[in-house]
Amino acid sequence: MTTNLVEQSGTASAEAGSQDVLRNLYADWAEIMATTPDLTMRLFRSIFDEWHQPTVEPEGVMYREDTVGGVPGIWCLPEGADQSKVLLYTHGGGFAVGSASSHRKLAAHVAKALGSVSFVLDYRRAPEFQHPAQIEDGVAAFDALVASGIAPEDITTIGDSAGGNLAIAIALALKEQGKRTPGRVIAFSPWLDMENKGETLVTNNDTDALITPELLEGMIAGVLGGTIDPRTPLANPLHADFNDFPRLYITAGSVESLLDNATRLEQRAKAAGVDVTLSIGEGQQHVYPFLAGRSALVAQEFDKLAAWYRK
Repeated sequence: MTTNLVEQSGTASAEAGSQDVLRNLYADWAEIMATTPDLTMRLFRSIFDEWHQPTVEPEGVMYREDTVGGVPGIWCLPEGADQSKVLLYTHGGGFAVGSASSHRKLAAHVAKALGSVSFVLDYRRAPEFQHPAQIEDGVAAFDALVASGIAPEDITTIGDSAGGNLAIAIALALKEQGKRTPGRVIAFSPWLDMENKGETLVTNNDTDALITPELLEGMIAGVLGGTIDPRTPLANPLHADFNDFPRLYITAGSVESLLDNATRLEQRAKAAGVDVTLSIGEGQQHVYPFLAGRSALVAQEFDKLAAWYRK
């Protein structure tokens, strides 16, 4: 019994340590943003390109830069993966920061877990390009994959944070255009509420190491430009029609400020009859799958996701 208690204590300690890696990175970014009011967009983007640091490099994965549908990005190609099954990955970063480079390791871990390949888009970013440029890039890449012979149902749109918004919005846009939609949609800690009214922005404000209402307001201004209604369904999927939407898998951390974006999305999708799964990581920060390769909890989450994917 003593040995088991020691092992459990060690496991819990290791898990807590892995969580600290992501939390500490976020806290460092938050301090930089708070103490550098004249931070340029170039430096802002450089900081967020560190997002890959908590993620362990996955073994047995090759990467290849490419352009799909006129959109640049990075292919993540695990050994033995079924290349007819594609994850179309849209990175997070408030539509303004983040990149294929910052997210390639996370996208590769997911592809490896699901036995597929992934293409991480370097879509056009705000504020230089406002909504719906990011969705247009995602639709263009999806259309190009279909034109290359990939079946729509074998494409999964997937993303985190703002990229989770895009993974959903790309499927909604395809539906609006009368095209076949992806077979599945996966959203890690999706940021959907362009009205910035979520209650967990208040209740989880002290536990989220990165997200604040003020940070989100700046991101909203960048992508919507003050001219687009924040309730526009393709910008804010919490106002979208989810009838005939693909199967949907959502994750979120229990201590993150965007938690209720995930829970409200689940409620809205479920009300429309969507096959939706919500998985909440207890004590976890925003986009906690970034701890792939160092967190047992993330490994368990990917096992759950793989079972759902193969269902």
